[in-house]
Amino acid sequence: MGVSANDETLTGFQPQSDASSRAGRVNSLDIVRGIIMILMAVDHVRVYAGVPAGGSTPGVFFTRWITHFSAPGFAFLAGTGAFLYGRRLATSGALSRFLLVRGIMLVLLELTVIRLAWTFNTDFAHYNLAGVIWMLGWCMILMAALVHLPMTAIGVIGALIVLGQPVFDPIARTLPGPIGSFLYLGGVTQIAGLPIGVLYVIVPWIGVMAMGYWFGTVITLEPEARRRRCFRMGLGATAAFLLIATGLAVLGPHGDNGPPLFVRILNQRKYPASPLFLLMTLGPIIAFIPLAERMKGAVSDFVATFGRVPLFYYLLHIPLIHALAIVVSLIREGAVNPWLFGNHPFDPPPVPPGYRWSLGLLYLVFAAAIAILYLPCRWYAMRKGTAPAPWMKYL
Repeated sequence: MGVSANDETLTGFQPQSDASSRAGRVNSLDIVRGIIMILMAVDHVRVYAGVPAGGSTPGVFFTRWITHFSAPGFAFLAGTGAFLYGRRLATSGALSRFLLVRGIMLVLLELTVIRLAWTFNTDFAHYNLAGVIWMLGWCMILMAALVHLPMTAIGVIGALIVLGQPVFDPIARTLPGPIGSFLYLGGVTQIAGLPIGVLYVIVPWIGVMAMGYWFGTVITLEPEARRRRCFRMGLGATAAFLLIATGLAVLGPHGDNGPPLFVRILNQRKYPASPLFLLMTLGPIIAFIPLAERMKGAVSDFVATFGRVPLFYYLLHIPLIHALAIVVSLIREGAVNPWLFGNHPFDPPPVPPGYRWSLGLLYLVFAAAIAILYLPCRWYAMRKGTAPAPWMKYL
């Protein structure tokens, strides 16, 4: 499948030719992003399954842990896509305007369409959500300013934001409530009298997106140089994580009845995402890119389809998973459980007794959702690649 110019900000690669798009650089990042999108669906099925976000059993723990790669990969590759999209534009001002418009659109989608998809209720007076799409939107708005800086400065700023998170905590606490919450503190705040649950703060994610923007310079290297750099960066970050996290887990306080060592190593802070959390997730993602370049066949094409249309996929998958959970409730209980209309995913009521799904059922519904999503995503990817409408570059 060919890739249109409008696809670059979604796929993250600059199209070269139909052959290279199918077999080389474009398809490799589509595969990586597609895996990220598929893993995201596991966690969102988990929400409606009533399964906790982590737990003492390996099955529950890893059901949550494998999904941790989604948000970092999404933000990082969005920055890379912005860099490569900007290479085709006449000026940095044109890229800045695009990022500003798309960022505002994402924020509005989070507060309206996505909020309704999560809850299937209209009680905006008591619940609103600042989730991952909100975060990506605000990061794009900020990137609209950062893209005017020299490339090295953007990368350094991104790294400093990620590594210097302790600085932002006391700063955020001195700011007005909503600003501090949106910047770093998270939690529930209010805008114009309406409560909003801040799940994804701006720091460190704007740093992740800025580093992803700089990473575009790596992606544009010649193939062998690009692969070497990706392996070195990715494996180096992963090794640094293992060394530091293992040392802290071994030397840190833990009782005789504490969690196993592997849990203490892998159980890193996501809200807000700690430097160790980002090393743990971004390292393997970057190291996997050269491997994805060599992937071919039906499975890679299937996965890449989702990576070509990530926002379209995102807007479809939440209401679909929510609807499938209602079907499961009808089959298991003979009626729709009112819990499914709670304020998911940030502030749902307690899981009703006996409601929680088994992990087998969770993964069965997940597989059904992915299978259903494939055809509309394939259609939309083909439409974008052959006869894109002007508005499609935003979706």
